[in-house]
Amino acid sequence: MSTKIEQLIDEIEDYIENCKYVPLSNNMIKVNKDEIEELLRDLRMKTPDEIKRYQKIISNKEAILNDARQKAEALINEAAIHTNELVSEHEIMQQAHAQAQEIVELATQRAQEILDKATTEANEMRAAAISYTDDNLGNVEDILSHSIDIAAFNYEKLMTQLQDCITIIQNNRAQLYPVDEMAQVEADNASASANPADNGPQPM
Repeated sequence: MSTKIEQLIDEIEDYIENCKYVPLSNNMIKVNKDEIEELLRDLRMKTPDEIKRYQKIISNKEAILNDARQKAEALINEAAIHTNELVSEHEIMQQAHAQAQEIVELATQRAQEILDKATTEANEMRAAAISYTDDNLGNVEDILSHSIDIAAFNYEKLMTQLQDCITIIQNNRAQLYPVDEMAQVEADNASASANPADNGPQPM
């Protein structure tokens, strides 16, 4: 069963897969800013919940260990009770002591095995949860980096287009006047800027 983060990542990947390519490019795509921001916003909202779920899994390590300790203590207590029952009989004191010692050793060995197994399982669960979370965050990082690259490319393209427009406008203005007339117009403009009072109303 996929998680909410996996579902959102699948949606983002499907969205990017369905985006149209930039003209004359086979690796640059056009991205709708509102749509990609909405997907990323959903992902940002779901990520803390998923991380909390993995943290809960990790916290179960202590519960597993506590359960193992309780079982071990129960075995030891049962062995101790059995030992007391055996040694209470004077006629079989030596035999009871030997049997009690064997029971205690077996119980201690079994308790240690339970603790070792519980520790191993808890560590494996913790490592798997950390690895899974890191993989998902890595996917998010790749998607954001890709979005940044696309935004930078579009910005650079826009600036180039604006510069081209300025060049065209300058060329069109230059074509409005012959060279001599254009020089005269610029001289007049410079003179008007230097003497703004001359452009006001003349006294009667």
